[in-house]
Amino acid sequence: MSHDHDPVPVTARTGGPLKGRVRVPGDKSISHRAMIFGLLAIGETKVTGLLEGEDVMRTAAAARALGAIVHHDGPGAWRVQGVGVGGLREPADVLDFGNAGTGSRLMMGVCGSHPITTTFDGDASLRKRPMRRILDPLEQMGTVVVSQQEGGRVPLTLRGPKEAIPITYRPPVASAQIKSAVLLAALAAPGETTVIEAEATRDHTEKMLAHFGAEITVTPEGEHGRRIVLKGQPELKAAPIVVPADPSSAAFPLVAGLIVPGSDILIESVMTNPLRSGLLTTLREMGADITVEREANEGGETVCDLRVRASSLTGVTVPPERAPAMIDEYPVLAVAASFATGTTRMRGLQELRVKESDRLAAVEAGLKAAGVTCRIEGDDLIVEGSGGGPVRGGGPIATHLDHRIAMSFLILGLATQQPVVVDDGAMIATSFPSFIPLMNGLGGQIG
Repeated sequence: MSHDHDPVPVTARTGGPLKGRVRVPGDKSISHRAMIFGLLAIGETKVTGLLEGEDVMRTAAAARALGAIVHHDGPGAWRVQGVGVGGLREPADVLDFGNAGTGSRLMMGVCGSHPITTTFDGDASLRKRPMRRILDPLEQMGTVVVSQQEGGRVPLTLRGPKEAIPITYRPPVASAQIKSAVLLAALAAPGETTVIEAEATRDHTEKMLAHFGAEITVTPEGEHGRRIVLKGQPELKAAPIVVPADPSSAAFPLVAGLIVPGSDILIESVMTNPLRSGLLTTLREMGADITVEREANEGGETVCDLRVRASSLTGVTVPPERAPAMIDEYPVLAVAASFATGTTRMRGLQELRVKESDRLAAVEAGLKAAGVTCRIEGDDLIVEGSGGGPVRGGGPIATHLDHRIAMSFLILGLATQQPVVVDDGAMIATSFPSFIPLMNGLGGQIG
């Protein structure tokens, strides 16, 4: 089963200032969860603003394979008729998640605690990603890992227990995916399951569990942590979901507006959940001119219109405890740091080594190829900014099939002396299918 494609190189070059208003696609994390909760609820869940990238479509296909009836009513508009917790049917075929790390890991939690056998697979990139950290708590809950590739990688097959066992679990690393997989598995277990986080991670799953009627309590634990207690075997009831704009996607036009001279853009309805807004905090510390024009609440999440103007940035040290709130934004932060005055040190980035690619190594190699001085020390990435002077550019940048590496370096190319070429832009469609036309609509030159 090959998902290989011929690489599609993409080039970005410097043009004039970026101007205009844009709305980036719906949040990927919430879109995955909308399909999953639609499957697990009784009744029909209406979703608006869903991200229709390839990753989320794989989760939708898996929900269908597990018994949900999924309708597409128009751009971003979907209806999911669920089967309820405990009502999953055994899929007739392999669940192929393509490039979707979030979709596959959350769905392992869902399926692993139901008395069905499911096989998970994905593309070449997903087959390299570690799943062992999801399988460990599932095995404690009674799931049998029937088969797996070395190190707990896909393709792998899970057989769920007749009745899952509630557990108390402390994730070994700060990861919303591990936490969410355990909480989703806990829905099928009688009694209470507790997850204790040393470092709080994005809390979309907890918010959505409450939105659909689960009994869940979240209390502080230690200095930065959370204790989450979920009562199992609830009857989840269908509830509408409005998917806010994805802050990880908004990061690209945001940084472009800061580094392309003379730019002034407005990015509409961006989710500003505090556990996702580490990038905004960091850019403001660097001196970024970012103002909130409007604030509202959509689907339990705070959203804002952000106005961004070209800014002189100064290097900062980003503390390791901020990493969970901006784990996907480090590549594009490194691009902003390339144009700053002084040194930016991003600390504690070990989680970046197990993303779609080894993102830490990929960012370092790409920055060096574009003439930026940088280095990795342990789990820290250190970028020496150009001090307002020019950044060379160039390429080709190796993206390693990683959508965020591709987009980050195309943003870099909008402000460099020479065009920046990325070796393959095909993977951008997994999270941000409209990226190139959206950036070009603001005056960018990508193609």
